[in-house]
Amino acid sequence: GGGDDGGGVVCGFFQDLIRYGKTKRVGRQQPAWLHRLQVPKRWFTHFYVVSVLWNGFLLLRLFQAEFLRGSLPSWIQHMQHALGRDSQNSEHFSVLLALLLLWLHSCRRLAECLWTSVFSHGVIHVLQYCFGLGYYIVLGSTLLCQVPANIRRAAELSVHVCWYHIVGVTMYIWASLHQHRCLVILAQLRKSKSGSVVSLTHSVPSGDWFERVSCPHYLAELLIYISLAIVLGVHNLTWWCVVMYVVFNQALAAALCHEFYQENFSSYPKDRKAFIPFV
Repeated sequence: GGGDDGGGVVCGFFQDLIRYGKTKRVGRQQPAWLHRLQVPKRWFTHFYVVSVLWNGFLLLRLFQAEFLRGSLPSWIQHMQHALGRDSQNSEHFSVLLALLLLWLHSCRRLAECLWTSVFSHGVIHVLQYCFGLGYYIVLGSTLLCQVPANIRRAAELSVHVCWYHIVGVTMYIWASLHQHRCLVILAQLRKSKSGSVVSLTHSVPSGDWFERVSCPHYLAELLIYISLAIVLGVHNLTWWCVVMYVVFNQALAAALCHEFYQENFSSYPKDRKAFIPFV
């Protein structure tokens, strides 16, 4: 009946919203209006352009406020009040370091999108695209709200390197290296030995963390966000909420990719997990 048709439309829209790239159900008949809500997956690059520019700007302003006797612009202070400050503020150096690491992560991902990754003709939903653009703006802004209200003067500021900074940065570098290696492995599946693109089809990746999970680049992304939580002093509730969002978001994407591999490759390794090794 009409209720079933309505439910089918809602289900189809939701499926279309959460799936992207190779996990899209492109083989099924879809209403024309759904097709018009798609943008190329390669537009992922725009997320990192926005992040590099916006979070680089925030990093610069925070650096000026901390070390060059500057002050945060009034509109940033208004934004901080609007978003609300965390009741468990992290000290200034921790926030500055976390924002720097987030910016470096965005720079690396932008470089990989431009010069490493080989995007197929996959698509993403326009709402996913808009959300992604806003996500990286909110992310840096959220970090900035972890700065305590009492900005100290440069003369009184001392950089305190704590054990959790060392642990967090070490974990960040480790996860970033593996994420890059895994993205290179994915790109090489579509390139010849000379480096030219020879195919846009999907193949079974192997090597590095791919031996354990189907989507190690998603696992590395989660570890990078956890490393920032550690840099912020481990106790920062606001950033752990961000980490929980990343867990669910990346786990869902990994589960869909794992399902795709299992459905399309009969020889796909049986012991390979979707997202977390051995789980």
